[in-house]
Amino acid sequence: MENNNDKEILLEVTDLEKHFGENKVLRGISTTVSKGDVIAIVGPSGCGKSTFLRSLNLLEEPTGGTIKFEGVNITDKSVNINKMREKIGMVFQQFNLFPNMTIKKNITLAPVKLGKMSQAEADKKADELLAQVGLPDKADAYPSTLSGGQKQRIAIARSLAMQPDIILFDEPTSALDPEMVGEVLNLMKQLANDGMTMVIVTHEMGFAREVSNRVMFFYDGVIAEESAPKEFFDNPKNPRLKDFLSKVL
Repeated sequence: MENNNDKEILLEVTDLEKHFGENKVLRGISTTVSKGDVIAIVGPSGCGKSTFLRSLNLLEEPTGGTIKFEGVNITDKSVNINKMREKIGMVFQQFNLFPNMTIKKNITLAPVKLGKMSQAEADKKADELLAQVGLPDKADAYPSTLSGGQKQRIAIARSLAMQPDIILFDEPTSALDPEMVGEVLNLMKQLANDGMTMVIVTHEMGFAREVSNRVMFFYDGVIAEESAPKEFFDNPKNPRLKDFLSKVL
């Protein structure tokens, strides 16, 4: 394992707060994400995991604190957040594909519209990505003809088409039938091996143990424990984490 200090910091979160009225969902979270990190975020429902993840690209507006992405404070109102989001991929629980467009069109739409690629370049990239995610024959298909696992792999390909510096995954397998979970996790494993920086909210403990280099346990709006996977699963310190692991492992 590389020493984290040697790696370029992509995301720096300082004292992040998010309140919904009286409900303090995030309570002063500070952490960093370095280039090449694969961070798994686990914890019980309602502990702030997804709110934290969605704050990282300002899909949730923080109540307080700062988020720096590649040195730019994206919580500053003067920053063009849409421009920053071009480098921050996002994969949701529900695949969010456009049902009226072919798979290829779903993948090429954003890079062409945002002027990152010509249509010809985007088409070529889409073919490469479809091969990478194991669905080379689906370019002209429509989302309704795909299984859940295939849709999620296409959603990942669509995110990769923007050539992001980091991808955020919000429970990417929780809407899938059990037999389809593996195909999505295998693709994410491949991305991790290729050096993609990823922050993943997940219920898949085996995946968190095997693929991540850091695991965070969220509880009641804070990071209650964080360590390398072996330490995290084999030697948990926090009583809440011990209790949580006893239920999910």
